[in-house]
Amino acid sequence: MGHWLSHFKISLTIIISKSNKASYHSSKLFRPIVLLNTLGKLIEKVISDRLQFHVITNNLIHQSQLGGLKFKSMTDAGITLTYFIHMRWIKNMLTSTLTFDISQLFPSLNHYISSLILKKVGFNLHVVHFFPNYLVNKRTYYVWNNFSSHFVNINIRVGQGLALSPILLARYLASFLHILEKHLKNLNLQVSLLSFINDGLLILQSKSFETSNSCLYCSYNVALNLLIKFSFLVEHSKTKVSHFSRLQGDFSPPPLDLSPLGRPSLSPKDSWCYLGFIFDRKLLFDNYIDFYTNKAISTVKCMKILGNSTKGLNPHQEFLLYKIYAIPIALYSFQL
Repeated sequence: MGHWLSHFKISLTIIISKSNKASYHSSKLFRPIVLLNTLGKLIEKVISDRLQFHVITNNLIHQSQLGGLKFKSMTDAGITLTYFIHMRWIKNMLTSTLTFDISQLFPSLNHYISSLILKKVGFNLHVVHFFPNYLVNKRTYYVWNNFSSHFVNINIRVGQGLALSPILLARYLASFLHILEKHLKNLNLQVSLLSFINDGLLILQSKSFETSNSCLYCSYNVALNLLIKFSFLVEHSKTKVSHFSRLQGDFSPPPLDLSPLGRPSLSPKDSWCYLGFIFDRKLLFDNYIDFYTNKAISTVKCMKILGNSTKGLNPHQEFLLYKIYAIPIALYSFQL
């Protein structure tokens, strides 16, 4: 009926200090753990599953969105990017990417715009009216060691970690991506988009580094202006540019100059970490394999402390632990 019970809007926030810090004068040195009403969380999951089904069935998301939705994982994003690069190599073209990170993504979602988007794409009016009620008038009280506070109103936009946050974000970002794609096409910029929650990626194929940098500069400028209109803030320190090519010999692409936008120049590096994948310029994945192989070997060595022939875990339990923990590390996204 478009209403969220006030009882489910009450939460308990436990403050936990991060260990081994010299001082605790900054809020970043504490972890707030929010405990929600269990029945309310269950109902949220039910609503979220129904909305996810409705959104995917009716194709209400952008085709480049690969995060925050069911059946769309980080591995899908890595495989998609790898596919883009290989397909352009067949045509003797190089691929350039520019990644940007949206800071404080969930709290940045505007309630009014979210409701307008849900209404415009054809959701039932009960659903449209539900979210403005669901997102406001929330209260919490804080517990820190033996201290317990009074109830405090928390006027955040969308809480990170809530069951309904991903579906709200997916629809919000879908509108942003559709408008961005339209702007880029109007400017005749042949740029592909890839989005994984708060990680945006611009992908460009061309014949030269100069052309790539010029198009990426224009595309990034358009994206920044549009992000501001959507109340998003980009964390510029995490913006990176990378080039992928089969060129032999010296490979030294020029830096991407963003100084006209008030940003520093971006120098491409030999390897680039994206969503846990380590890409190199020729997609050999040597660094990627080395990293996860060493991580898996370290995991196996640490398992020795969990048992031996006389005490601790028995061999069968160690074997199960190896299968469910060590092997997934060694084979993380091996599909790439």
